[in-house]
Amino acid sequence: MKKAFKWIFVGLLVVGVLGTFFFLWKRQQPAPVQYESLRVEKRNLEKQTIVTGKVEPRDEVAIKAQISGIIAELYKEPGQTVQVGEPIARIKVVPEMEAVTTAESRLRVAEHSLKNLQQVFRRDSVLFASNVISQEDYDNSFLNLVKAQEELQSAKDNLSIVKEGVASSGDKGNTIVRSTVAGTILDVPVKVGNSVIKANTLNDGTTIASVADMSDMLFVGQIDETEVGKLHEGMRMELIIGALNDQRFDAVLEYISPKGTESNGTMKFEIKGAARIPDSVFIRSGYSANAQIILDSRTQVLTLDEAAVHITPDSTYVLLAADSTGKEVNKVLVETGMSDGIYIEITSGLTEGQTVRGNAIEQKPDNKK
Repeated sequence: MKKAFKWIFVGLLVVGVLGTFFFLWKRQQPAPVQYESLRVEKRNLEKQTIVTGKVEPRDEVAIKAQISGIIAELYKEPGQTVQVGEPIARIKVVPEMEAVTTAESRLRVAEHSLKNLQQVFRRDSVLFASNVISQEDYDNSFLNLVKAQEELQSAKDNLSIVKEGVASSGDKGNTIVRSTVAGTILDVPVKVGNSVIKANTLNDGTTIASVADMSDMLFVGQIDETEVGKLHEGMRMELIIGALNDQRFDAVLEYISPKGTESNGTMKFEIKGAARIPDSVFIRSGYSANAQIILDSRTQVLTLDEAAVHITPDSTYVLLAADSTGKEVNKVLVETGMSDGIYIEITSGLTEGQTVRGNAIEQKPDNKK
């Protein structure tokens, strides 16, 4: 009896050891590989590129000071609209002593010259009445008197302009800075009390205000040299402005720079597109924007997930599943066309509805191991 129990125990032990080894061997075996099943379907394809940039007015005009002095008054603030000729600021002239002295000296000379010529003309008038001098001499005397009168008025105006910026004969000065264009004031970089310099051939002059027409906006961006060759004027663009909750606006590409600039080791080319902004939407100058440009498109063409297409130096092919397990496959040569980065056009080799073996499905790890 004891001997029988002994053999039963040994048998159970052997079965347990063999079962353990079989279980461990089974767990070490790789799980069967499963593959994605991808269908050949008709789709619309679009190949796009995205360009980052900003939105700004087409024309921004800097209103400059025409005389030097100090800002006495400002009539406008940024954000307000102006018309052509509307005043923006008034400048108080701070005369230079040298210029004042020269102008005063010129005035005194003109006054003395006029007094002298008035006496000469009175004398010539008496002589002409007595037929002592000719008509020509009389006319010359009168002409010199008129010239002296004009020179005196010019000297007075010059002194007034030097001191006050306004001619004494009328408001012909430049103390009032007026807008040269109609639009919206974007910036007024000066304040009351600031000194300003007039524009001349050696100096651009102090900018009193920047004015632009905000109804005519441009998208300005930079595109990489690898894609600039695919663009041409007239291409449709779609602007996405993040500051306006990603609102989208149509635009048309109208400028591609013929010269590139180097940025981080790559060449970038400037592009500009005319933005079509509705009147109901207010756009601020300098808003960041992304422009989507459609480089190419296809309508209702046979497509396949690009991951299922195998490209070698000799051929391009896909794998058709021969059975439900996906282990048995048939290699089929295909020809491809445009790709949008996800799907690729199939021009020949496949028909709509066929199932192609895709990538292997990643197996989730067994947490019980």
